Amino acid sequence: MPAEFNKVAAEAVVVLGASPKPERYSYKAVKLLAEYGHKVLPVNPYHREVAGIPCVASVAQLREKIDTVSVYVRAELLARDLAQLIALSPRRVIFNPGTESKEMMRALAVSGIRCEEACTLVLLRTGQF
Repeated sequence: MPAEFNKVAAEAVVVLGASPKPERYSYKAVKLLAEYGHKVLPVNPYHREVAGIPCVASVAQLREKIDTVSVYVRAELLARDLAQLIALSPRRVIFNPGTESKEMMRALAVSGIRCEEACTLVLLRTGQF
């Protein structure tokens, strides 16, 4: 377990668009978040699990308090989950490289959800998560 884990409180983190393919950044994020002690909730309608962690098919199925959502889907796919994401009311949403959407960020910000354009992997490894 990384030493940085001891410095931060564990969060409930949704990885939206989590992939079971080890070469994908969303897979790496699921693994690294778990290694850092966070409760990881992969979301992908096409897979039962990612990195040994059960997936849920959609944001609408989540029933617990979520601290962070890490986005790995393009804006068109995020748009269909936007209302459920707003209802989930996470503290923040991280738009990973390639997922940035000013329109989605504005909609979330209006609902009081902090948004940032960043790489979850970099944030974790540099102690900024």
